[in-house]
Order: sequence, then C-alpha cells, then structure tokens
Amino acid sequence: MTPQQQLADVFVALAGSATEGSPEVPEILAILADRSPSLLQVRAASVVYAPGGREKAQASGSDPEVTRLEREALTWREGPGHAPHGTDAHLAAPLPLDGAPTRHRWPRYTPGALALGHTHVVAVPLQVPDRALGALVLFSDQGDVPSADARALGRSLADFTAVTLHRAQEAEQGRTLTSQLERALTSRVVIEQAKGVLATRRSLTMDDAFDALRSHARSHRRLLNDVAREVVDGQADPALTHPPVQAAVRHDSGT
Repeated sequence: MTPQQQLADVFVALAGSATEGSPEVPEILAILADRSPSLLQVRAASVVYAPGGREKAQASGSDPEVTRLEREALTWREGPGHAPHGTDAHLAAPLPLDGAPTRHRWPRYTPGALALGHTHVVAVPLQVPDRALGALVLFSDQGDVPSADARALGRSLADFTAVTLHRAQEAEQGRTLTSQLERALTSRVVIEQAKGVLATRRSLTMDDAFDALRSHARSHRRLLNDVAREVVDGQADPALTHPPVQAAVRHDSGT
C-alpha cells in the first residue's frame, strides 16, 4: 500500500467512526494510535484524550506496552500527552528522553518509555479552536526520529481527529441533556398526576394539593417525585391522601 493509500485509509477510518452512529472515543483513539506508526514511520504511537472538566481522560497505544504506559501516566499526570501545547508545538524538534531535564520533569514516565526502547517523543496537539483535547504522541529512537514533513502530516491527522473527538463530545453532551430533559418531563407529569389525585380525594385546589404534596415530602425528608409516584400508584401514606377527621367535620358543619 502506498503512503497516499495509507493516508486515505486512515482518514476513511476516522470519518467512518464519526458517521456510523454516534462516534465513540475509544474507537477514535485506537484508530489513530494503530495507524500512525506505519504512516509516519515511527516505532510506536499513543493518543491521550484529556479534555478536562468532568470527562474521564483516556489513552490508547499502538501496542499493549505503550497503552499500559500511557494509562499509568494518566494517574501520574506525566508525559507529553499532559504537557501544555501551544499552537507551534508540532514544529518543535523531537524531545530526547535520556536527558536530565526530561527525567526530572517526568520521573516515572521517562524511565518507562526508555525501558520500551524509545529514546525520543514528539507530541502533536489534538487542537480545537478553544483548547487542546489531548495529544498524539510519536515514539522513536535515534534512527527513526520523524521528519518535519512527517510531523506536519501528523498534525493533519491530529487536527482531523480533534474535530472528530469534539463531535463525539458534543454528541455525548446532547445525549446527556436529552436524558435529563426526559427525566424532568416524566417527573413533572407524575407530580401533576399526584396533584390531581390529592385534589380529588381531599377536595383541594391544585395549588393546595401541590403544597400538601411538597410539605409531606419535606417533613419526611423525601424526594417530591418519589412521594408523587406513590400517590399515583396508590401506595402513599394515608395521612397524605385522606383528609383528617377533624377537617372533614368542620367542612360538613360549614355546609
């Protein structure tokens, strides 16, 4: 397969992950990590996805040893995948791992990478307009350090992957919001039904029925929706669903 065919194959695979249903982050990471070494002529590659916020950081490598290293590095917060990435990071020279500055900066990550036979790393940021989502990390030894052209190609792959990951992030946020809205709507319907039951059984207005429902939930330190569900299902506390005897007598005497 020619380099052009390899490149096209990678882009097709990444695009396919985004079009066949909702894109999944682990699949996207695995595609980029697996295909990068042969395309960019390096020994190994990893992809670190660390968008911040509430999302869990993830990592994938082109071989099991690199995957293990990067996943351990997630807990250490070490390695080029966690380093700040400027817009020109992809133009920097490959970083040697056998120097004192790197060992000092990443005291656990560096020995792990060296033990796997990697002497240099290049970190290409997965950049979207407002932030970096992580990095494509290229591992090499002194004899296969990626050229400037290879790093530029890696940047193109990283940019495309970043957009795909961003779409996956937006899709997940959309699913979460939809689920929250569905739960809120269901809760609102149940509460309205419970208000109707109480209004009928206790001859209350809908506003008074809601006050009774809310007061009962608060006094018993329970969720309003749980109490409402019990009212609708006929399993609520009789003190809530049936009027007190004294109140019934006063009502009868008043009529």
